[in-house]
Amino acid sequence: MATFSLNPLPLLPSQSLKLSHSSCLSKALKPITVTGDPPTFVSAPGHRIVAVGDLHGDLSQARSALEMAGVLSSNGEDIWTGGDTVLVQLGDVLDRGEDEIAILSLLQLLDVQAKQSGGAVFQVNGNHETMNVEGDFRYVDPGAFDECIGFLEYLDEHEGNWEEAFMGWINVSERWKQNHRMSQSHWGTWNLMKRQKGVFARSSLLRPGGPLACELARNAVVLKVDDWVFCHGGLLPHHVRYGIERMNREVSNWMRGLNEDDDEGSDIPFIATRGYDSVVWNRLYSRDSADMKYKTWQVSSVAEDTLQALGAKGMVVGHTPQFNGVTCKYNHRIWCIDVGMSSGVLNSRPEVLEIVDNKGRVIKNRTETLAAR
Repeated sequence: MATFSLNPLPLLPSQSLKLSHSSCLSKALKPITVTGDPPTFVSAPGHRIVAVGDLHGDLSQARSALEMAGVLSSNGEDIWTGGDTVLVQLGDVLDRGEDEIAILSLLQLLDVQAKQSGGAVFQVNGNHETMNVEGDFRYVDPGAFDECIGFLEYLDEHEGNWEEAFMGWINVSERWKQNHRMSQSHWGTWNLMKRQKGVFARSSLLRPGGPLACELARNAVVLKVDDWVFCHGGLLPHHVRYGIERMNREVSNWMRGLNEDDDEGSDIPFIATRGYDSVVWNRLYSRDSADMKYKTWQVSSVAEDTLQALGAKGMVVGHTPQFNGVTCKYNHRIWCIDVGMSSGVLNSRPEVLEIVDNKGRVIKNRTETLAAR
């Protein structure tokens, strides 16, 4: 079991980090402590927590949500402004939009900056991450295939230096996209050669053991931050009995391509990634109760049993778009925060969840964030 502290890092000489007003005035907090590989348990007492739902390849909406959460500068310079905030993104960055790698690059860049301020950025993998590692590209936007091609070219320019290329992609992706579209405007969307090239590029990045799959393997499918559980679909009692560290480890090993010669979980981790009641596919908590065969009290009982087994006070899930915005259900124990903000889903107004002193609050605009500080 790996345990480490995220102590604030010294700023690089070339960096000018802008901290939020609240982080300058707040009392010193204990360093964030992380247990598990990938991260499974996070101790961050006193830290503000913000959670952002499904982003689905929409960089513009992702930026809006992060700015609304008070963790991203609004001047386009991609500077962390969250101070010692803990940011959790609930998965489904992939599919339905064309800026997937750019969003992942942005989140990684913000994580580096956040750690310099005593904060942190975490992601959990969703069903669309696991689908793509399986090679299921049914929901991939044509522009996302193009992005994979462009990113591989950019990686070659950096002589295969993954970290440098991955961190830098957010700074060049928009320019590359504009240039690419101009030079390739004579190609039809379904040009066979272009499509084959895109599929090959995506497969090489996301197959088990591929570099982008290994990047996703750093993320959990279930993350517990203090008294709160974060997962894409929803955690159930039998998941807890199986062991959330075990699930995280099995999914991570599968994404890294380590399971071929490993008896433990040699197949795709079913309990976490396959089936209607798996962690990334479960909709028990997020669907409208009128659509389900279960009564509200039954679902509430399942949620209560799950949270008690983990010693948690609340669970935050994504996966199912909430047409009326972020929703709190089942005795204020379950928060459903996928609002379908991506233009590839509902193109709805972003909303984020803020947790302070174990109390959840929905932020619907930037003014609310500033007023709370």
